[in-house]
Amino acid sequence: MFVAPLIERKRDGAALTAEEWSALIAAYAADRVPDYQMAALLMAVVFRGLERPELAALTDAMLASGQRLDFGDWPVPRVGKHSTGGVGDKVSLVLAPLVAACGVAVPLIAGRGLGHTGGTLDKLDAIPGFRTSLSLAETKQQVQRIGCALIGQTAEIAPADRRLYALRDVTGTVEALPLIAASIMSKKLAEGLSALVLDVTYGAGAFLPAAEQAIALARTMIGLGEDRGCPTTALLTAMDRPLGRACGNALETEEAILALRGEGPSDLMEVTYALGIEMLLAARVERTTAKARKRLENTLGSGLAAEKFEQIVEAQGGNPRIVDDPGVLPQAQVVEVYAARRTGVVARVEPRPIGRAIVAMGGGRARVEDSVDPSVGFVISVKPGSRVLDGEPIASVYARDASGAELGCDALTRAIVIEDRPGEAPLPLVSHRVTSAGVEQLSPVPGRGAKPAART
Repeated sequence: MFVAPLIERKRDGAALTAEEWSALIAAYAADRVPDYQMAALLMAVVFRGLERPELAALTDAMLASGQRLDFGDWPVPRVGKHSTGGVGDKVSLVLAPLVAACGVAVPLIAGRGLGHTGGTLDKLDAIPGFRTSLSLAETKQQVQRIGCALIGQTAEIAPADRRLYALRDVTGTVEALPLIAASIMSKKLAEGLSALVLDVTYGAGAFLPAAEQAIALARTMIGLGEDRGCPTTALLTAMDRPLGRACGNALETEEAILALRGEGPSDLMEVTYALGIEMLLAARVERTTAKARKRLENTLGSGLAAEKFEQIVEAQGGNPRIVDDPGVLPQAQVVEVYAARRTGVVARVEPRPIGRAIVAMGGGRARVEDSVDPSVGFVISVKPGSRVLDGEPIASVYARDASGAELGCDALTRAIVIEDRPGEAPLPLVSHRVTSAGVEQLSPVPGRGAKPAART
């Protein structure tokens, strides 16, 4: 296939036809288009965008490059979830087993880290023996047997997106709305879902920092889902500071296990419950927000959610002992306590320096072929608004050697900003609900003077 004219046309702001996108993606999946040409086209899309028919064609082409889960006439509702990512975002590890324990099937195709953000698959890889490369037949059987499977993209599932996902991670082409939308929805539409709930992050640590960008992405993905018969809802959630306390694959997996045991940090649980409510409503197993919230809380408190996670780990070859003893997860060689550099108030905890430091310490990928050290990362005990004293321990660095620990401490000095007075109010953890009917503001965004919308 002669690709150069397509690159030139997109570079100059013109559109490719649906037929051209279909042929291009099929050729790339078949290894008949080199990465360097596809990287050039992706960069052109970053600058020029995609017209709506192009986005639909790209999504359909990536979906068509593989197979789909088919549950036939199985009557159990199947609701998927996806997050656009962030630092400290381990929600899927808590949410999927929790919702499955409420009687909703959750087939979840997860992704690896992109740029400065962590990936659910990398967290699952921290579990000794855990296998994410299930076939579609194995996935279907497991979902029907225990209600949930946590898998990655195999050669069967949107293989073109799998290659593009890895290429975007290392070519500076992650932060483009149409590429994000097409990548997410090509995987989600392969899951055989009754409905889909999206967690669209915004703020300094998100790929799309502004609320307006996040809303545009949410509406784009909702349109792709609804047009293809998958009712889709999105919540906008805050990523202007890390979510929870732990950042890094094994550390986040441990925190997710603690959350399933009822010991999760409040911000993590607030986002988890908000998304869980939407999933139960979409599945129609509950009719009101209050009843859905109560069901989630009761399921978590009864131990059924932790038990479900244990079943998932065991079914996928992992060591189920981690639920009772997270110490079986990989452990860092060096742990260093980080102390506040001055007395004052934490004005900000910047997520991007944290995420980039994890990558630099070996916990993420700078190149496609890089391996990941799951043990490295941070546990940060302060949030914006916390008052601290000079020399007070406020975080810990987990590294594989002394140089990694030093790098981590330097990153914390840049990320944790301490001032004399509180900084600007942080974003509300859950601020908007987006559906095909429109946008509902749930909480006021600082600086906008907006009133929260009523919700029944």
